[in-house]
Amino acid sequence: MNPVRKPRSLHARSVLAAAVIGLALLVAACGRGGVDERPPEPGDTAVARVDGHAVWASDVKREAVAQGLIGEGEPLDVSSDLFRRVLDEVIDQKLLAAEAIERKLDKDPVAQRRLAAARERILGDMLVEGMVEKAVTEDNIRGLYGEQQKLTKQSEEIRARQILVPTQAEAESVKKLLTTGASFDALAMERSKDEATRFKGGDLDYFTVDIMPEPYAVALKDAKKGDLVGPFAIAGGWVVMRVEDKRQEAPMSLEEARPQIVRFLTYDQVRDLLEKLRGGAKVEMLVGKGQDIPGAPQEPASAPPGGGDAAPSSDLDNAPPASAPAQNSAQNSAKK
Repeated sequence: MNPVRKPRSLHARSVLAAAVIGLALLVAACGRGGVDERPPEPGDTAVARVDGHAVWASDVKREAVAQGLIGEGEPLDVSSDLFRRVLDEVIDQKLLAAEAIERKLDKDPVAQRRLAAARERILGDMLVEGMVEKAVTEDNIRGLYGEQQKLTKQSEEIRARQILVPTQAEAESVKKLLTTGASFDALAMERSKDEATRFKGGDLDYFTVDIMPEPYAVALKDAKKGDLVGPFAIAGGWVVMRVEDKRQEAPMSLEEARPQIVRFLTYDQVRDLLEKLRGGAKVEMLVGKGQDIPGAPQEPASAPPGGGDAAPSSDLDNAPPASAPAQNSAQNSAKK
């Protein structure tokens, strides 16, 4: 049994939502009497025509980004199979949108509300992208990284091997063989019931005791390099371990931390803007709290305030994911 380790700290809109936005733009375009044949972006090229209306390479790239097939700012070769597949989809969307106009579906009140919602979403994303591009700079990223490094305490890492057996008596027998010079690798392969490590000589690689189940943390508390530890009981049986090495945990590099920092800075900007906008607007909530809505799940009466004993985390960990367009824009700005 490989011990379950606690995940270390460090959302994009759904493809369906992106498709709704794309369709909204296409419907709006198809509703105009004529189409401006000037490239919508510098260096853009027309890659197809649908009933005389140009399809631009940027249209195809935008759709590929919306579907999560490429990242924001990544190139998409017009000669690639992926480009041709997405181009076919864009053409299909234009044909569907034109047929919807022909059937006057755009006049339907439900359609108009959905188109209006898509327009609001796009405008909101554009506002956020512009703000984030100015705020998420390389200097700000490096500054926040430096602050976090000062506050982060480096833990000791242990590299150890384990042999997991069903009973204490068998574990004692394994330990006795090890003390008389038996090969740990051979015994792990022969005796261990942990399928995840037995063919690696029981190697658990490097870990910190805080991410291990409690029995491991207790058994390894004072262990030194070369020590045989155990036997001790865990949920799946009894374990004998050997400490292979101990070292100081390496700090997270700037590049490893960058996505998390960008996410936090993005959230920080959006949060401040929304607080300002809500403060200057009259917002009336016409429904009660979630638990007041019929059929909504109720919180147990015994539940502690704030959802119980949550593990402590940094400010960066508390930042919820920003929207995909804003985050991608921020990351592109940071690379400049």
